[in-house]
Amino acid sequence: MAEKKSPPSKPTKTSSSSYGAEQITVLEGLEAVRRRPGMYIGTTGLSGLHHLIWEVFDNSRDEAMGGHCNDIEVCLLPDGSIRVADNGRGIPVEIHPKTKVSTLETVMTVLHAGGKFGGEGYKVSGGLHGVGVSVVNALSSKVRAEIHRDGGKFEQEYKNGGKPVGKTKKIAASKAHGTIITFLPDPEIFPDRTFNFDTIVSHLRQQAYLVRGLRISIIDFRDAKEVDDVGVFYMRELGVDAPSMSFYFEGGLASLVAFQNKHLEPIHKSIFYVEKEKDSVQVEVSLQYVDDMSSRISAFANNIYNAEGGTHVTGFKTALTRTLNQKNGGGKESDSFTGDDVLEGLTAVVSVKLREIQFEGQTKGKLGSVEARGATEAVFGEAFAAFLEEHPDEARAIIGKAALAMKARKAAKAAKDSILRKGALDGLSLPGKLADCQTKHAEEGELFIVEGDSAGGTAKTGRDRRTQAILPLRGKILNIERARIDKMLASEQIKNLVIALGTAIGDVFDITKLRYHKIIIATDADVDGAHIRTLLLTLLYRHFRPVVDGGFLYIAQPPLYKIKKGKEVFYAFTDAERIKITGKDVPIQTESEEVPEEEVGESEETKKAPKLSVQRYKGLGEMNAEELWETTMDPARRMLKQVRIEDAQDADVVFDMLMGTDVPARKSFIQSHAKEANLDI
Repeated sequence: MAEKKSPPSKPTKTSSSSYGAEQITVLEGLEAVRRRPGMYIGTTGLSGLHHLIWEVFDNSRDEAMGGHCNDIEVCLLPDGSIRVADNGRGIPVEIHPKTKVSTLETVMTVLHAGGKFGGEGYKVSGGLHGVGVSVVNALSSKVRAEIHRDGGKFEQEYKNGGKPVGKTKKIAASKAHGTIITFLPDPEIFPDRTFNFDTIVSHLRQQAYLVRGLRISIIDFRDAKEVDDVGVFYMRELGVDAPSMSFYFEGGLASLVAFQNKHLEPIHKSIFYVEKEKDSVQVEVSLQYVDDMSSRISAFANNIYNAEGGTHVTGFKTALTRTLNQKNGGGKESDSFTGDDVLEGLTAVVSVKLREIQFEGQTKGKLGSVEARGATEAVFGEAFAAFLEEHPDEARAIIGKAALAMKARKAAKAAKDSILRKGALDGLSLPGKLADCQTKHAEEGELFIVEGDSAGGTAKTGRDRRTQAILPLRGKILNIERARIDKMLASEQIKNLVIALGTAIGDVFDITKLRYHKIIIATDADVDGAHIRTLLLTLLYRHFRPVVDGGFLYIAQPPLYKIKKGKEVFYAFTDAERIKITGKDVPIQTESEEVPEEEVGESEETKKAPKLSVQRYKGLGEMNAEELWETTMDPARRMLKQVRIEDAQDADVVFDMLMGTDVPARKSFIQSHAKEANLDI
């Protein structure tokens, strides 16, 4: 990880007079937040819990984007609260002319009160609606705001969903400037209040890349006996031994591209980078091509991640295709690069900042601002053309990469057409090994992908034929991380799976034709089973991503042990469950073997304890049909894990590392996680 490189210098001293009460606009109150928290933070689960940190952090980050702050600290405290501190201007504390209370109290307790609706409080901000810190206050049982500005230290507390405790008051003199918000999530709103340190680090690392020269520190004090922060502005100065991370990047997006490519082989050394403003839109783009077939484009608008792209990505792709075709001499349409050709092997980050921003939908996943397209296309197109002229070696490598992709595309299209466009996926030529279900309603159908003919035979016998289909795989499928579609479809195993799913693949993929709404991977609980599961996950993630995003992919959880106590039968899914059921650590048999009966003294009589045996399942094929149905296939009793992608960028890195060609990175990963593995020797 590219952690702390050097401490930032102190920010330029700015006058707080340009950020005062007149910049704070009031729209409405807070009550609806506690009634319907999901409308404001998406969910009251762990995702929503972490969203509270992002909301408070974003206010500090917006100060940094405006040049008023260069140091932000996030601390996890022993009592479960979170503390976010910055060295920005500090929230104004004077009486607000409309609410007649302090501006701080207005910002903390009134929804849609903030400096992002007009005036010069913020020229660019990530907060579109200005609901951030007031929503956090509404969903917390306790909040403390500490403000340093105008030579003083001001404080106000809030309890029970944002109710002020007293007024904003000056409690001491202070030469510092900045804002410290400490909040404790309300247990009535959040059933699970366990913050994940790695999740926080991953999100804030990304933000550090997006704001050059900003230092972000994360410190986990949860295991500390006591943390007294009275009089301490930055808690890292306490000297308490605690897990911590610090990020500081002068390279901005170029550093982010280098980080994303750390497990890949670049085909050119110089990373392209441009930052320029056009038509009041600040455009920042960085890219590098690698020896890979996937593309990775990360898009941001006002530092908000746009998972679905948007107008800025459209402008970027248009300029990229046009510029590379011009550099390649143009030529006939049949010899021109397509958008897919120039995207192969590309890692790029596109970031725009604009004052009036519009998103499509409430999740901000897609930018809709029209002006961002033209500005991005113009700024990137001009700078990238100059880059190719000034770096001839890089230009040759990039053009060569796109040319190979074009040739492979034509070859793959011919092979793919011969397989996919002749009715093979119309339900007429399902693979012979597939035992299909009777229902024709995809929402009822389940496809179990099992390992080997033995498990396949057992599953076919034990299944519910009406809703459950079985597809056995013979051995390990092809590692598709670096394979093109024509090579993939030459594999009988993959071809059978593609046909069974019904969606086709590549540019003819159609998620609406998915034949089953539960795709269940059921492999053995051993090393080979784990490898096969990883190969299948790689295939589905890279080429059937909507299946994963749609929540259709699951992993079966068969039991590890079968335990007999006399005539009673129990199943254990973990070693802890096994010991709990047996009451002691009983010798384990790989086959069902009875152990000798034990004699137990009871009063003056001798009583034999029930026979006790523990069988370790090595694979699904060892179960009979009834056992497999009871433990793994019966919807009323089985355990399924739904596969979800919390962070697409992290998922990309993991698949690259585990399934790509970077052997040293894979070796390092295995060594660092070896103690977590649970292997049968």
